[in-house]
Amino acid sequence: MISIEGLKVEFNATVLFEDVSYVINKKDRIALVGKNGAGKSTMLKILAGLQTPSAGIVAMPKEVTIGYLPQVMILSDSRTVKAEAELAFEEMFRLQAELDRMNQELADRTDYESESYHKLIDRFTHENDRFLMMGGTNFHAETERTLVGLGFSREDFDRPTSEFSGGWRMRIELAKLLLRRPDVLLLDEPTNHLDIESIQWLENFLSTRVNAVVLVSHDRAFLNNVTTRTIEISCGHIYDYKVKYDEYVVLRKERREQQMRAYENQQKQIGDTEAFIERFRYKATKAVQVQSRIKQLEKIERIEVDEEDSSALRLKFVCSSRSGSYPVICEDVEKRYGNHIVFHDVNLTINRGEKVAFVGKNGEGKSTLVKCIMEEITDYTGKLKLGHNVQIGYFAQNQAQLLDENLTVFDTIDRVAVGDVRLKIRDILGAFMFGGEASDKKVKVLSGGERTRLAMIKLLLEPVNLLILDEPTNHLDMRSKDVLKEAIREFDGTVIIVSHDRDFLDGLATKVYEFGGGLVKEHLGGIYDFLQKKQIESLNELQNGILLSSLKDLGKEDASNAIKELPTSDNKLSYEAQKEWNKKLKKLERRVADCEAEISQIESAIAILEIKLATPDGASDMQLYEQHQKLKRQLDSVMEEWDNASTELEEGKNKIL
Repeated sequence: MISIEGLKVEFNATVLFEDVSYVINKKDRIALVGKNGAGKSTMLKILAGLQTPSAGIVAMPKEVTIGYLPQVMILSDSRTVKAEAELAFEEMFRLQAELDRMNQELADRTDYESESYHKLIDRFTHENDRFLMMGGTNFHAETERTLVGLGFSREDFDRPTSEFSGGWRMRIELAKLLLRRPDVLLLDEPTNHLDIESIQWLENFLSTRVNAVVLVSHDRAFLNNVTTRTIEISCGHIYDYKVKYDEYVVLRKERREQQMRAYENQQKQIGDTEAFIERFRYKATKAVQVQSRIKQLEKIERIEVDEEDSSALRLKFVCSSRSGSYPVICEDVEKRYGNHIVFHDVNLTINRGEKVAFVGKNGEGKSTLVKCIMEEITDYTGKLKLGHNVQIGYFAQNQAQLLDENLTVFDTIDRVAVGDVRLKIRDILGAFMFGGEASDKKVKVLSGGERTRLAMIKLLLEPVNLLILDEPTNHLDMRSKDVLKEAIREFDGTVIIVSHDRDFLDGLATKVYEFGGGLVKEHLGGIYDFLQKKQIESLNELQNGILLSSLKDLGKEDASNAIKELPTSDNKLSYEAQKEWNKKLKKLERRVADCEAEISQIESAIAILEIKLATPDGASDMQLYEQHQKLKRQLDSVMEEWDNASTELEEGKNKIL
């Protein structure tokens, strides 16, 4: 669909990348990867038509539509959530008005035999088909499904967008983008403001319901679950791998090893040639050979090796003196804002040395409880007790934005460093990839990832025994996240991590606290143990719903006995539950098959009518025309039912596996 040829971008005579060529095909799922500053976001802007390359072309058919979600955007606050999301259907509303106008014209005109009347019918039929394909009859339901999938409750639909945080407003923009169904979706860090459930919903949506996708993300699990092709920007060039991210990592390592061998061989050849030239430069008898070797050197196409960060980012959180056995204890803690209860009856004990994760939808109280622990919020009820000698190091979600933009990188650290550390500031900055001139940059020119790393250095210099990290991986690249994860794993103190990054939490957190519905539930085990348990619980809830709906006609005693048979295991469905679940799947399979048979019948009927409408007598028969429109509406309704049933069946099969 999109052809990129000979692309070149340069800033102030510095080449970002050049001679870049590749093709984006229909149904491609592309991960655009590379280190920070490689040009990933720039590439997306060029594809979106928002930035002009220095050279090269981006060619695409006129009818191809592009949807672009940047990392940062200016958002409108003048509508409700649902009204703002339905702006995605502006083109459909315009088309509906045009269809109404044409329909009225067909009803008013009487020149049924004229060529212009037939052309109007053809145009109406074509535009009406396009309207139905755009989902013209069910856009309200589609809007609601998308908003719910992205984490909004139905009570949120009529609230003004101004009541929501920037992260939630970004979700509305993402909903609008998905609802427009563009031919190519360009997404720059779409998961930064999503919780785990919404990320999983988005994964499923992008995998099954969109055309082509090009995305930039530092969420490894998200990339692996969505993409099937990886394009790496490195050393000003691109490398195209037809595999998902994890497989790309393996292939990239092999490619780099090959590059290194070729580079070393070439360097030896160059060294030998230069030595020969230097040795015989002034000998007349060797003048011809020397000139020949000089020309050879000039013709050699130098091999470039992908940069490996030699200034390795090595984090080492210094654990201060030992804390008490229980750094954090909550007993019946409740926090409310007016009539709104954020959470209640919170009872938890975090042991010394534990690494725990706070997870749950945004707005369920994770950051609020953190602020209670930090004593930034004190008007809660219940008891919240910090253990003996607890010293807290806190990284907030907005920590990077709290930096003084007018200071340089060096001055930012110089102001917090004390003692002998002041003599090692340059070394510390170098370890965080702020070596050389980078340490003299002003904070205001730093990227989001660079600001996050700088804020991490400030935290590093504080000797603590309880680390509280609120979304620490936002804006960090893959490598930085891996190093941060290793540093947290090696930290001897206690750690509380608020994060939606499953790959980051995997193997790090040994206990998960789930926030939702005003409650905080403890789950032992890692993040994927928790997610698997949640999935099984969802199946149990669905199963219970199926069984309970069948109990409504039973007497009280029979219903009570039947309820006792419901599955109670947290690990697997009971035999009876599996039987009921399999019955539901078979029912869905029959529903899908029935819909397909009905679709086939309706399409055959429409084809017969269209043959009749193509004749002079048929074209003037309004009854045939009305029958044709009725069948079209019926087909659209059955297609929607088939789509819903197919999606439900596919999701059901995936869950039971």
